[in-house]
Amino acid sequence: MTSPSRSWGGLSLRLRLTLVTAGLLAVGLVFGAVALTSVVSASRISVLDELAQARATTIIRLAEEDRLPEPLPAEEAGEIAQVLDGQGLVLASSANASRTLPVLSADDLVRFRGAGPATLGSAYDEQARMVAVAASLRGDPVTVVVSLPLRDVEGVLHALRVSLVGVVPTLTLLLAAVIWLALGRALRPVEQLRSAAARVAREGGPGALPVPDADDELGALARTLNEMLDRLERAAARQRAFVEDAAHELRSPISVLRATVEIARTHPDAMRTDELAADLEPEVLRMQSLVDDLLLLARVGAAPAERAEHDLRQIVADAASAARPGLAVEVRGEGVARVAPAAATRVVRNLIDNATRHAKSRVRVTISDGCIVVDDDGAGIAEQDRERVFERFVRLEEARDREAGGSGLGLAIVREIARDHGGDVTLGDSELGGLRAVLTLPVEGPQENSHRREENSRT
Repeated sequence: MTSPSRSWGGLSLRLRLTLVTAGLLAVGLVFGAVALTSVVSASRISVLDELAQARATTIIRLAEEDRLPEPLPAEEAGEIAQVLDGQGLVLASSANASRTLPVLSADDLVRFRGAGPATLGSAYDEQARMVAVAASLRGDPVTVVVSLPLRDVEGVLHALRVSLVGVVPTLTLLLAAVIWLALGRALRPVEQLRSAAARVAREGGPGALPVPDADDELGALARTLNEMLDRLERAAARQRAFVEDAAHELRSPISVLRATVEIARTHPDAMRTDELAADLEPEVLRMQSLVDDLLLLARVGAAPAERAEHDLRQIVADAASAARPGLAVEVRGEGVARVAPAAATRVVRNLIDNATRHAKSRVRVTISDGCIVVDDDGAGIAEQDRERVFERFVRLEEARDREAGGSGLGLAIVREIARDHGGDVTLGDSELGGLRAVLTLPVEGPQENSHRREENSRT
């Protein structure tokens, strides 16, 4: 047996919202109809009470002046006016009432005299508004009774109820139709997002979700989802590149290792163990370094590390101490940047390694806020090659030798990490005569940058 909650959950969001909103509107309209009926009833009865009080006041004045007309005045439809003595007998009456049939019995007369307007039944009307006021006629106590029937009020209320019974459902259906159309228009961007997401999931590869024109919550959601898809696509691209690069670059050292092992197995007396280890160790170490670098490139941007403001001079000192032995590194200046210290240290170490590998006699590091400049006095890099060297496994002719050129991933790692931090690295001519590498890093976080952009736009 299907539970009500499960059946309700099977309805579309648009239908659920329409039903809930229309139901609430219907409840509100019903309460409004009841309130309107009560107000109309109260206002009509109040008018009748005023008329009855006014008529009674007129008759009392005439009785006290001993000028009662025959019959008593009664201008409203169904209005009855009578003057009763102490025993409840009729002394005077309007034309539409009998002189022998009082409006109120003797008991009712005693109970309601002076009590104000009340709704009572009589021999003349099933329901009427009556007032019974004490007066004096020729020195004798009398009671002036005025009765106004409620037939007209009941007729108006009945017509109002009948009309509301038809109006409330009709208005509810009309409002439900308007809500249905409005929700369809409002949820159309959501359906477009869903269709585009389903297409991306079905077809795979890069994709973008449509961004609504309105700068509202749905637009923000679409932009956020597009950023997520872009990030996922970059991560997938890094994984594909990792697999391709690993397959391509590991082929050579694995071939060397395999050939060495086959020679050692085929000619066991031709190679001593120490010679075999000496031949295998460089290739194994190169493979280890290559795999570590490939893994680092694959992980850049996949899980952003926590970043905070750090002293760039300390980062340079750590990188220089861990760099390959070579020339002494001259460090100048002070500065800070918002970075992940381990990643920033790796970037600076790679830049210093590259400088010491190609420098003749000098390597200089200049620090300022958000910037590190590494200069050397080596041969430099031709201008047409300064972007190409950031590609993976690119080695210029000068660095083709494996011992000198490394794996060809050092500068690629530098640029990937720098851009993941929101900075960049560029190459140029150094005043020392060699190559200058300029690393820029953010000084402020994304939130501070957005605040500053808002302040700049205001000014």
